[in-house]
Amino acid sequence: MGVIVPVTLFFLLNLQTPSQMFTIAATCFLAWGVGDLLAMILEKPRLENRSPTQAWREDIERRSSE
Repeated sequence: MGVIVPVTLFFLLNLQTPSQMFTIAATCFLAWGVGDLLAMILEKPRLENRSPTQAWREDIERRSSE
């Protein structure tokens, strides 16, 4: 998927230069990373009297200690 989507967009949009290909690839990579981050945040259980920032920091500390 990391190769197919940018290449498909490149050909469907009728782009021609390598810099345009790299721009499409970087945009897809960034969007994929943001989507993955949001999915990770949304899969968390309820905050239970914690702010989202505090819950995120606790999760990072928990993962680093493992």
